[in-house]
Amino acid sequence: MSAEPVAAGAAPGPRSRSERTADSRLLILDAAVACLVEEGFAGASTLAVQARAGVSRGRLLHHFPSRAELLVAAAEHLSTTQLDEVRRRAAALMRDEPTGRERVERAIDLMWATFHEPPFWAAMELWTAARTDPELRAALRGEERRLRAAIGAVADGIWGPEIAGAPTYADLCELLFTSMRGVALVYAFEDRPAATDPHLALWKRLAARLLALDSQG
Repeated sequence: MSAEPVAAGAAPGPRSRSERTADSRLLILDAAVACLVEEGFAGASTLAVQARAGVSRGRLLHHFPSRAELLVAAAEHLSTTQLDEVRRRAAALMRDEPTGRERVERAIDLMWATFHEPPFWAAMELWTAARTDPELRAALRGEERRLRAAIGAVADGIWGPEIAGAPTYADLCELLFTSMRGVALVYAFEDRPAATDPHLALWKRLAARLLALDSQG
């Protein structure tokens, strides 16, 4: 005998245990991200995260037995979400398929913008705390390797195969990443438009030279 059809507008059935578990984990991660970005590492205690997420102590510890695991997972959650957003922004930015210097300059603008968004500041909070917290440092080390690989894959898509295939591309990306990270730290105590930073023009000139764009017609 065939099953009866579900009436239109009928209330959904009860969620499975795995669905409830996934929901509570996401609640905790979102709460941890908010605490980390808004209150910094010191304010992102497990009690603060628990209160913001509205879950029991047992539920939080079931998912994340230690504060270090919780905050590293939160940073991973935030970064993964942000990388998806960067892919979408890059697709829109490069929709007209620019080439040469124009593509490079747009890629650098987008790359620089990401250093002024929540994932960067959350990472800064964790990196600083990791200097004196061995447990956090150990938890963070593996995630950093994974994240750098993911960032590299996204960057390759932004720059495009022609530029990503250049012999100096890897050196350029490393130079830009480390330089932008250092310059962005100044914005922790300086309130000025990132788009007017003088380093932006410098990075674009260096990229053009390293990629030999100046010698192209």
